[in-house]
Amino acid sequence: MLVDTCVLLEASNRARGQHRAARELIERHDGLVFPAQVAREFLVAATRPPANNGLGLALLEALESLAGFREHIRLLPEEKPLLPTLLGLLAQSPAMGKRIHDVHIVAAAMVHRVPLVVTLNEDDFKDFSAHVTCLTPAQSVTQITKKRV
Repeated sequence: MLVDTCVLLEASNRARGQHRAARELIERHDGLVFPAQVAREFLVAATRPPANNGLGLALLEALESLAGFREHIRLLPEEKPLLPTLLGLLAQSPAMGKRIHDVHIVAAAMVHRVPLVVTLNEDDFKDFSAHVTCLTPAQSVTQITKKRV
């Protein structure tokens, strides 16, 4: 399962609605991955002020949080096929501005053959449902629990 930035943010803030499910997913599931883009996006959002939908962390705190996530989530390598895959997806379903970040996540999932994306922003990926399936952290925990039984 590829973890989206919003899941890391959710896991970092006890006041968020899916904090518990996000923490449980990250701490209990071995097969989680994320591309470097998610790490960069986390650092941006984590150091942004809360008034601007950030966590308001100092850079050192954000780096420590990211290091903690990396103990549980494998970083996907940035590979040469990623750019052509991204450009191909953009040609099929044009995106603009910040949406290109979401298309990059889909491209990373495709290149690394990761069919599931854990996110709180399923609508951001609806144009790419032929390539990835989205689950919330709570849905992911439920799916993992069912597989173990």
